[in-house]
Amino acid sequence: MADLRPLPTVDPVVRGVRIVVSAITRTSVWRWAAPRVMPPIERMLAEATGGRVQFSSVFVPSLILTTRGAKSGLARDTVLMYTADGYGRAIVAGTNWANEKHPAWTYNLLAHPEAEITVRGRRYVVRASVIDGDARDRVWRHLESQWPEYRAYERDSGRTARLFLLTLVRTLHD
Repeated sequence: MADLRPLPTVDPVVRGVRIVVSAITRTSVWRWAAPRVMPPIERMLAEATGGRVQFSSVFVPSLILTTRGAKSGLARDTVLMYTADGYGRAIVAGTNWANEKHPAWTYNLLAHPEAEITVRGRRYVVRASVIDGDARDRVWRHLESQWPEYRAYERDSGRTARLFLLTLVRTLHD
């Protein structure tokens, strides 16, 4: 994997808000409530706005990842934070709210690496590849430049979170 370009400098106010919010997201209350509350809110907003708005995008860049079920083959949508790598690709992390189990979407990508993403209402076909080896630490530093202490989810889960690079294959037109 090519070296990642640094992210543009984040506005100090935005950075401050992210530091405060990221601290809240590391609490046990958040980790219990968020997986129950956030997905329905995100689904409702996505349906109402054609995927142009995600609640999480108020704080960080977000996308809707559409995978094919590893066993069922059915389309599955998940709203995720993503980080641009500076080369027109997206990085997503399977942190699963620091849960001890990997999120289902990561199994889906392992079984079917071709997926779709929706970013601000625009749809793309992407190919997912696992980021592993020496690149992991570099990628985590890159992710944490956007969301402070993001890797705490991995540490607190007791497992190695799966990191994926999503490479654009083509644009989809509705």
